[in-house]
Amino acid sequence: MILYLHGFRSSPKSFKAQLLAARVAELGRAHEWRCPMLPVSPLEAVALAEAQVAAASSGAAADVTVIGSSLGGYLATHLAEKHGWRAVLLNPAVLPQRDLSAYLGEQPLWHGGGSIVVEPHHLEELRVLGVGSITRPDRYYLIAATGDEVLDYREMLAHYPGVETKLIQGSDHAISEFAGYVDDVLAFCGLTPAARV
Repeated sequence: MILYLHGFRSSPKSFKAQLLAARVAELGRAHEWRCPMLPVSPLEAVALAEAQVAAASSGAAADVTVIGSSLGGYLATHLAEKHGWRAVLLNPAVLPQRDLSAYLGEQPLWHGGGSIVVEPHHLEELRVLGVGSITRPDRYYLIAATGDEVLDYREMLAHYPGVETKLIQGSDHAISEFAGYVDDVLAFCGLTPAARV
């Protein structure tokens, strides 16, 4: 099963989520894809992600890879450590409780209109979910862009020592050329036989 967690103010309509969903469907594995719309509360988002896995696995031990983009990467790290899942991290947030402190109040969503309201207790929830250091680097695959205009790739590299890493020179926070990495990501998830380079 592949569980995709989108970033702050994003949604399942993000271009990375859409690219991955389409490729998973092409491979005949759409039944293994989950990409919920996450609530603004980090604790509720984690609970929703766990519920999606529980519902899909019907109580059996699930083979899960969680893919997290930006803030979703932070949540994915928490879930990977808690449950032993594999995780693919796409320009992940490392200290979102710091970074999002400038976004308290109502914030517009990127896709489809609407907004969310970020409250101080959400920052505390993020702090509670933090992972000081990862325990099994072999469980992670990091894609970080040096040109990320939102988050510092050096913090990502420092927070995920020893993990398999694709460091993109340039690019941006959205990883605009992500189409070129879709099969690479899915190979780590075990969905394609393609060899990663």
